[in-house]
Amino acid sequence: MIQTISTSHYLILAAALFCLGMFGVLIRRNALVVFMCIELMLNAANLTFLAFARARGDDLGHLSAFFIIAVAAAEAAVGLAIVISVFRARGTVNIEEIQSMKH
Repeated sequence: MIQTISTSHYLILAAALFCLGMFGVLIRRNALVVFMCIELMLNAANLTFLAFARARGDDLGHLSAFFIIAVAAAEAAVGLAIVISVFRARGTVNIEEIQSMKH
């Protein structure tokens, strides 16, 4: 009894991961956790592209996934540099405490 995983299974998983990431972005106040949730949302988008690529039998979804991986890596590098800079200047990475960048 071998069961195959259909495209809808992948899409349900991707939707759950995206909602979990969105919930984390909206609720969490730590900048590092927010960046991790954004990465989770990008991985959910990757899963969606790859699920449709598998269903259609083409490589366009894989190309889109590689592009998203590159954007996620750049976002992680720039975001981490900003977080480290803010932490050195303010002593915290709590989003509520660093609302104003004027000081």
